[in-house]
Amino acid sequence: MKQIQFITHQNHRYSYVDSARMALEGGCRWIQLRMKDATDDEVRKAASGIQPLCREHEAVFIIDDRVELAKELKADGVHLGRNDMPVCKARRVLGEEFVIGGTANTFDDVERLWREGADYIGCGPFRFTTTKTNLSPVLGLDGYRNIITRMAASGIDIPVVAIGGILYDDIPAIMATGVHGIALSGAVLNALNPVEEMKRIIKL
Repeated sequence: MKQIQFITHQNHRYSYVDSARMALEGGCRWIQLRMKDATDDEVRKAASGIQPLCREHEAVFIIDDRVELAKELKADGVHLGRNDMPVCKARRVLGEEFVIGGTANTFDDVERLWREGADYIGCGPFRFTTTKTNLSPVLGLDGYRNIITRMAASGIDIPVVAIGGILYDDIPAIMATGVHGIALSGAVLNALNPVEEMKRIIKL
């Protein structure tokens, strides 16, 4: 399980492909292509630029939400939001060789995803984030501690990745809650030098 995951985004300076390239150059080895409002063709176009970069850097390439597209493009896996296809159904489509992650906001979400056979969980949001609409309740450090403690008590062993508005200074305290990793987007892309910021985060 890679400790640092990068969720692609775009802003006035950088495209989705740019964002992935800079994250990879900064040392990140897990890229999730997330383009919620795009068409499949737009995602295909971005994937055609990002997937070869991931292979070049020996990085994991995950597509958000689009199970059939992940299969068609031979991505490494798919990440499913709370309102996307259930993990168990995606597993029937993709088979065992694909990585399947799911989004959780509560312990009940985690337990359900674990039972359905998810490979990892993106848990959040840590704080309010502008990169996502219809945001679930903010977890904060106490939320992660509570979920990790309940997982241990229930014998649920699945990697949990914290996500949602996380900045450099937040990372030590978040990792101390027992999560396995951090997913970032704006913290890297909005930095003055995204490549150097990713390097700084990985060094931390």
